[in-house]
Amino acid sequence: MTLKARKPLFERLKAGLEEAISHAKGELTLKTVEIPEKPPEIDGATLTALREAAHMSQAIFAKVLSVSTKTVQSWEQGIRVPSEPSRRLIHLFSERPEVVCEIVGLQPVILKGIRIVSTGKGGRRIEFSGVANAHKKNKSA
Repeated sequence: MTLKARKPLFERLKAGLEEAISHAKGELTLKTVEIPEKPPEIDGATLTALREAAHMSQAIFAKVLSVSTKTVQSWEQGIRVPSEPSRRLIHLFSERPEVVCEIVGLQPVILKGIRIVSTGKGGRRIEFSGVANAHKKNKSA
């Protein structure tokens, strides 16, 4: 296996500055890309309510998200929080569960009462109106 030699730092800086000058003169157009927002956060109670509203066991929900059942359990108990890639998939599932179910080969589900709210400083979180009902179920059990 051959490794490609990296140019020295000075040459890379010089090339970058030359590109910047060309851009400033209008000789070069640089691509601009918008960076997507980070996926919204979700707490354990909301995740549990979301999963229960989809009528999924922890094991099935874990398979949908490609994580272990223990991972889903630790998220729901608040021991751990989902990673950004997992939160992105949870966000997609909360907004478009029928798409995720179709892709993984499950019957489509419909979820209502889900919204993404701003938490300030650019943060967002998933809220689910079914969370209050989930708390009542847990207290009466």
